[in-house]
Amino acid sequence: MDCGDFFIRDGISSLLVRNGKCGKRRLVKFNDSLKEHLKEYLSWKQGIGEPTGPSDPLLLSSNTGRYLTTRAIEKAFKRTASKAGLSAHYAIHCLRHTYACQLYKASGYNLRLVQKQLGHPSIHTTEVYADVMEPDIQDALRELYK
Repeated sequence: MDCGDFFIRDGISSLLVRNGKCGKRRLVKFNDSLKEHLKEYLSWKQGIGEPTGPSDPLLLSSNTGRYLTTRAIEKAFKRTASKAGLSAHYAIHCLRHTYACQLYKASGYNLRLVQKQLGHPSIHTTEVYADVMEPDIQDALRELYK
């Protein structure tokens, strides 16, 4: 990711995914909370002398001075998860799954919205999150008929 892959605006901001599955490009929308964290991060990068131009790496390797590799990001996640006391079976992809489940619930179980955010070409791929959230749906139905 480059620093310029983030579009920070009033209202809805977004991230350009340049090379998603099957090489597809898409915009992923994000909220004001992430926007503020990103602004702080970019300000911090500038403060320590790292470049923040549109084509500069968002995450810079202190070893190579270039983009962090996928493997380096995975290792950093594992180290951080371990320090937080999380099980070693958690992988960075779990964050995507958690995001999808939380988005599904927050959107009032709007599977189409989740599909679009995740970039799934087929709604059938996204339906796994509906199955995961089945207990929430059962609880909601019980509440409906009280």
